[in-house]
Amino acid sequence: MPFDDPGEGMHAEIARELAASGDPLTLTLNGVRYVDKPPLLYVLAALGFATLGPSEAVARAVPAVAALAAIWATTWLGARLLDGSGGVVAGLALLTSVGFFAFGRYVRPETLFVAALAGGFALCLVGISEGRRGLCVGGLSVFGIAALTKDPLGAVLPPLAIGLALVLAGRARPLGAWLPWSGVLGGLVVGFGWWIGMELRTPGFSWYTAIDNHVLNVARARYFPDEDVPLSAVHFLTVAILGSAPWALAAGVAIWSLVRRRAWRDADEIAWVALTIWIVGVLGFTALSPFRLPHYGLPASFALALLAARGWQGHGGRGLALAHAGFFALVALGSVLAWASDGSRFLFSVVGTTDVASLKSSAAGLPPPIPPFAEFRPLLGANAVVFAAGALVTSLLTVLAGWSERAQRLVVFAVITTMVGALPSCAAALGLVASHRAVSGLARDVGRLMAPEDLLVHEGPLENSGALEWYAGRRPVIVDGWRSVLGFGAERPEARDVFWSGDRLREAWTSGRRVWVVSVRSPARSLVADLPGARLLAVAGGRALWVNELR
Repeated sequence: MPFDDPGEGMHAEIARELAASGDPLTLTLNGVRYVDKPPLLYVLAALGFATLGPSEAVARAVPAVAALAAIWATTWLGARLLDGSGGVVAGLALLTSVGFFAFGRYVRPETLFVAALAGGFALCLVGISEGRRGLCVGGLSVFGIAALTKDPLGAVLPPLAIGLALVLAGRARPLGAWLPWSGVLGGLVVGFGWWIGMELRTPGFSWYTAIDNHVLNVARARYFPDEDVPLSAVHFLTVAILGSAPWALAAGVAIWSLVRRRAWRDADEIAWVALTIWIVGVLGFTALSPFRLPHYGLPASFALALLAARGWQGHGGRGLALAHAGFFALVALGSVLAWASDGSRFLFSVVGTTDVASLKSSAAGLPPPIPPFAEFRPLLGANAVVFAAGALVTSLLTVLAGWSERAQRLVVFAVITTMVGALPSCAAALGLVASHRAVSGLARDVGRLMAPEDLLVHEGPLENSGALEWYAGRRPVIVDGWRSVLGFGAERPEARDVFWSGDRLREAWTSGRRVWVVSVRSPARSLVADLPGARLLAVAGGRALWVNELR
């Protein structure tokens, strides 16, 4: 499938430009300095491009392999904290969490981030429980990789969650046993060593990352804002919990048991309390923040999977089994009702209120860039069959069989099988959406039609059509694109000829040169609509295509 835009295309294009430049301290998009994310995703993808050539498959291999690494770390930690079968259940729970599965197929840093978090927690928690200081050193260094992947908080907040669990259990001392100085130093060097080079190469980077992109972002007072539309707290929590369903049910049971027993006082429960603190911290602080995006709950996914395995192993009775059967039945019923409807409610409630691209397009006055409902209908039908079968089998195993450890294992297997059966529909839906709103078709057509002297312009933030240069083979200039992840780079001297004003566009438009404009603004709001002789050629996939002359 082509790169989904907005989203994948931007990250793939940054990696392609890095493969050409070879300088990880100077990430660029469209030749403009990009400082919104750390370099690890782009370095790994660029290495793949240099070895195998740039392609969608090579770019997507990076998050896919990272997803497998996160599953492996979750399985290993589950096996150490529970037993072999508990580890397998934890790993499969993460694999079959729809939100995690979706991002494992998506060119973004999220699964790399989860892999580093899961690996760091695994090493630190096993090191603490088994008294192996070396594992704690490795775990703290792996948290540094989390900072190098997506966010500097990935190196700071996990040790705080673990430390709080130790304090509550009265086991925080000696500090060096779980927070050795060599591990702290390793995490700081791995996670923040590149900051020095970045600040020297791009003055102001540290202020942008630490203050503007975090403190001011939470306060909704950024100096360099972008056009992302945040979810409400209810929508965010719904997306986060359903993204880990049905495993959130068993995880909730395990968490409630820990709270009811005041397990934070028990030294044997330090690992589980730390994982619980991590989940509550990630979901709670994000829900309380005024800025929330759907993937902000993903860092809690591995911990939810581990607690789900604990919930099944320690509290997996008939009640929990029937709760899963009831959940499957509700999903099946909802799929049937959506399949039988005209789809308007489904597209609005499921896609229109949670998909960032749809929210941004609606704010820009364009139709949501999602496929017609008819293309989703077969997937809803398949989902209805899968979840109805899962509800039936789970119910029969729970009600008819005498409840035993063997029956419990069969129910867990039925839950896993049901979720595995749902993943192809999830993958197909991702492909439908990507194909519908990708810039690839439009970009290839424009690239084919453009003469060497023609000008390509993108109206609006370029991240909304990040793969435009990838597919068109031409670098656009940008109009009305300062409110963007490139806002910081736009102020640098080398970006002067990339970011144009409306007056400069008008001058080029009337110069006798043919100008093609790919716009993420509605025709009614576009600067191009007021230019003389403007021809609107198409509106599709959340974009409009304009030209000033046809030959």
